[in-house]
Amino acid sequence: MFRGLSAFPPTPTDADGIVQPDALSRLVDRLATAGVDSIGLLGSTGGYAYLSRPERRRAVEIAVKTLAGRTPLIVGVGALRTDEAMALAGDAAKAGANGLLLAPVSYTPLTEDEVFAHFAAVAGATDLPLVIYNNPGTTKFTFSPDLIVRLSAIPQIATVKMPLPVDASFEAEMAALRARLPQGFAIGYSGDWGAAEALLSGADAWYSVVAGLLPAQALALTRAAQAGDAAEAHRLNQAFDPLWTLFKQFGSFRVMYAMAATLDLFHAAPHRPVLPIPDEALPRVAAALEGLQD
Repeated sequence: MFRGLSAFPPTPTDADGIVQPDALSRLVDRLATAGVDSIGLLGSTGGYAYLSRPERRRAVEIAVKTLAGRTPLIVGVGALRTDEAMALAGDAAKAGANGLLLAPVSYTPLTEDEVFAHFAAVAGATDLPLVIYNNPGTTKFTFSPDLIVRLSAIPQIATVKMPLPVDASFEAEMAALRARLPQGFAIGYSGDWGAAEALLSGADAWYSVVAGLLPAQALALTRAAQAGDAAEAHRLNQAFDPLWTLFKQFGSFRVMYAMAATLDLFHAAPHRPVLPIPDEALPRVAAALEGLQD
């Protein structure tokens, strides 16, 4: 479940944040049919922070019913309060999720001790394995290596989802972590434009935004990198470059909504106050997708 390609789809909702069951079911079924290694529901791409607890629970129920055990389902349970995150973890477990993903969502900046206590409480709320979601771009909290190692001692915590390295190579960062982590503790990366290098450097997983809508193309890149075929992985990654440029310019969350509409997978706007990408950028989205269909 924590190796290979984990695809993170958007969560189609109406303007009131009500999950659209048919659209979500189609997305999830499409990912399972493509053969992704796991599905990350209600991650950042899934807009978990904008949805109510009942709608988050309903999204998990829809996905579990659609998947019928075909693909492992990892569910995001991040929330401002520890008790709320614990309740969301319980909801996901009862609905049939296979794993949990937790980010340290906050308003008041958190200390390492606060994050440790938060994760320990949520991990203990169910028997499901939990992913540390290290996403400083949105949470403004960066997990230190010491904190990751400390958290890895909690039995339910099984893996970490890392951002792209800032001051080190993938090889150096993973080597330093693996020297201190329990054997078998998986290290995966997000940041789609760095996925090819991460996997070629030995990362266990790619937690992918783009795979949520383009699973076949993301799988091809993943399998090439897992096989150690650097030339093919780089060739496939280059085809994604126009999309990576859009992700960096507008944010992948916004671009994914434009992609979904262009692909006629669903039609919805991002949750306000987030606005759609400008209309003048839509032809670039169409051209980027066309280049990936070749």
